[in-house]
Amino acid sequence: MNSDTYTIHFKTISELHQVVGISKPKHPQFSIYRFEDLPKLENVKRTKLISDFYQITLKTECPCKMQYGQTQFDFDEGIISCFAPKQVSIIDKDFVFATAGWLINIHPDFLRTYSISQKIKTYGFFDYKINEALILSEDEQKSIETIFEQIESEYRSPIDDFSQDVMISAIDLLLTHFNRYYKRQFITRKTQHSGLLNEVEKILNSYFLSANEQKLPSPAYLASQLNVSPKYLSDCLKRLTGQTTQQIIHEKLIEKAKDILTTTELSVGEIAYLLGFEYPQSFSKLFRNKMNVSPLEFRKSFN
Repeated sequence: MNSDTYTIHFKTISELHQVVGISKPKHPQFSIYRFEDLPKLENVKRTKLISDFYQITLKTECPCKMQYGQTQFDFDEGIISCFAPKQVSIIDKDFVFATAGWLINIHPDFLRTYSISQKIKTYGFFDYKINEALILSEDEQKSIETIFEQIESEYRSPIDDFSQDVMISAIDLLLTHFNRYYKRQFITRKTQHSGLLNEVEKILNSYFLSANEQKLPSPAYLASQLNVSPKYLSDCLKRLTGQTTQQIIHEKLIEKAKDILTTTELSVGEIAYLLGFEYPQSFSKLFRNKMNVSPLEFRKSFN
């Protein structure tokens, strides 16, 4: 990390409220506030942000652009970003903060006795980068704003035995909509994601073309080359091809192995090391799982 980067780690929601200059949360494990109600915020130094709780933001006004894949988008549509506990975000110096919208903060303990505590961990969009945010259509934004308003209204109402149940139900509904809209976004931006698939193909072809006892390419490696999060990349590829990033890597690896087996006399061990396997047995096991024959049996079928 750049030595000029300042780190802020919010361990509690109260700490966050104090830093942004608003009153203490009504509940120590949950809060919701509007960006337009915040005092003017300025960031004078590149900052790494970490929190120990979930954060969900809807930004409806922000005088800046956001990069989504290879495309720049204005904030004339609603933007949803979700952050899991301990997730790291970087905001650069002079970052322009949103001037309208909502931020929800949820400590994991607030969800602990509800089924959503496990369900929320299955939503991949909590592991996406900020530039992979959900961009809402006008109708979608209206639906989402209605739910945010319901949550805000309940949060500001006197607490009773049903308050937490009502907010949990609304959060569950909100995340269900996010999941639905993200799947829609993968479909409507299929052309852009096809370019991502082409880049994956190029990277893997180049990687295996220069194979020389190197490590196996990982989903994290591919994602870093494309400047996207591993989860987002896998979700995009799953939508396009029906395969995860790991499955696509294995498919390319097997194709390369088949070429080497049929055009050289290298041993299975030598091929395994050439392709990046630490142990030849691991290569043989993967090959058999994919081809239903061992590497040597595959080679013999071509002799």
